Amino acid sequence: MSILVVTEQRDGKVKKASYEAVRTAAKIAGEMGTTVTAVLFGADEAAAKGMGGYGAAKTLHIADDRLNLYANGAYVKAVAQAAEKEGSDVVMMPATALGKDLAPRLAVRMDGAVAPDVTDISVDGGDITAVRPVYAGKALIKVKINSAKKVFTLRPNVFSAGEAGGDEAAVEAFAPELGDEDFVTKSTGTSIASGKLDVTEAVNIVSGGRGLQGPEHWQLVEGLAEVLGAATGASRAVVDAGWRPHAEQVGQTGKTVSPNLYVALGISGAIQHLAGMSSSKCIVAVNKDKDAPIFQVADYGIVGDVFEVVPALTEELKNHIGS
Repeated sequence: MSILVVTEQRDGKVKKASYEAVRTAAKIAGEMGTTVTAVLFGADEAAAKGMGGYGAAKTLHIADDRLNLYANGAYVKAVAQAAEKEGSDVVMMPATALGKDLAPRLAVRMDGAVAPDVTDISVDGGDITAVRPVYAGKALIKVKINSAKKVFTLRPNVFSAGEAGGDEAAVEAFAPELGDEDFVTKSTGTSIASGKLDVTEAVNIVSGGRGLQGPEHWQLVEGLAEVLGAATGASRAVVDAGWRPHAEQVGQTGKTVSPNLYVALGISGAIQHLAGMSSSKCIVAVNKDKDAPIFQVADYGIVGDVFEVVPALTEELKNHIGS
């Protein structure tokens, strides 16, 4: 029995979160005395072989043009068939938009259960124990899935993919049995909202909030982000006001992020926002309100006016990074 990992690609390029999932599954598989089989929809054989560099013994490569883009009914059926073929009782995948939609559907189809948005996972007494945030990130709980079939989604950027190395994965062409009825819902195309890095995949993020007072001041966020090589994010208030696109929204109704560095500029820290970024490894906050909730989760806090602090901080970092 191998652990099955559902991987993702976009335009033929495997997403980093997929490598993180494969590496994490390989660690768990090693402790359980089993192996990892990756499932890859689309991309090429080289990408399928490359899964071996992150710990997969085998890749089931599904080269069906109908599945190059996500189709929930077809994907659920295909992955369930792959799990049955491999005798896999455990399925893992990244907690991306695709994974969040696919995982619960798959758990129902397999007559199992799902532990979503996991931030830690280990083997305890021969069984898998997972840790996930609850109450908008205010607490962490340990969970065990009691059903025989188990599905886990792993929060991106929390687990390390490490460096690719080792043997290539054995590649097996896999053609799931699908009919027209499995494509009632399907994607017709994708488009990139901007040329910028997606906040869910960014190592560093600089986010702005209502404290910036208007879109004309967004250059403060972009300037600091450029120096740090960071993606730009935004609070819900900023997106609702039309200052920034929804693709940049961080929070409970936006995207969940776990970067190494999260800089919050003029963000008060409403519970909905904290739910989306509290697992960041280092949080720096700048806000003129010393009682702002963001300071309760910040590792470093600056009480001050963003219009004074951010230009000075940006200039100092330019001098330091350039030295």
